Amino acid sequence: MKQKAEQILSRSRSLGWVVEPLAREVLEAYSLPVSRYRWAKTPEDAVAASRTIGYPVVVKVVSPEVIHKTEVGGVKVGLDSEADVTAAFSAMQKIPGFDGVLIDQMVSGTELIVGSSHDSQFGPVILVGIGGTSVEIYRDVAMRLAPLSEKDAIDAMDSLRGKKLLSGYRGSRPVHLSRVARMIARFSRAVMDMQESVESIDLNPVMCGPEGAVIADARIMLRT
Repeated sequence: MKQKAEQILSRSRSLGWVVEPLAREVLEAYSLPVSRYRWAKTPEDAVAASRTIGYPVVVKVVSPEVIHKTEVGGVKVGLDSEADVTAAFSAMQKIPGFDGVLIDQMVSGTELIVGSSHDSQFGPVILVGIGGTSVEIYRDVAMRLAPLSEKDAIDAMDSLRGKKLLSGYRGSRPVHLSRVARMIARFSRAVMDMQESVESIDLNPVMCGPEGAVIADARIMLRT
């Protein structure tokens, strides 16, 4: 396992999951593309990070007690001023376990979900599907055993009912499928490398477009 990833997973084991800024560091250790971000512990740091990343930004709460951030008002999207960022920081300070905020780049594109789970019989399984907040309603996903080749990843995307969304549906920009497939294949190899420590990973959304794919949110659950 990559040394940086191993250190983070080891430190997070008692919690049972990896808070998002550290989850992103795990992904970066495997050269997976994530949106630009900063972990800010003070309002001043949050404003400085927003300037560096560039407005508008997304602000997310960081708390070891909060896995589903949207359920506690822990995500604010499209903030385009210092006042908005400061107000979001102040509001999120009231969330249990508050440990700062993640200032995140606003990324556009077609949303995919890419994830993994650990099957007791077959080992790591990779999930690819149409992502975003509607993923649990439509359940348009493909499952493949890890590791995946780039061809496997393209075949998985081609099997989706919503595959037209990837080809420039109704004026949207077409997705560079081979670059997205390369990211999925690399992710599957990372999952194989971490399988003794990781129970599941959810990357949702993965924002896809002509330039490839960028991971805009990540959650890593650990094996106990």
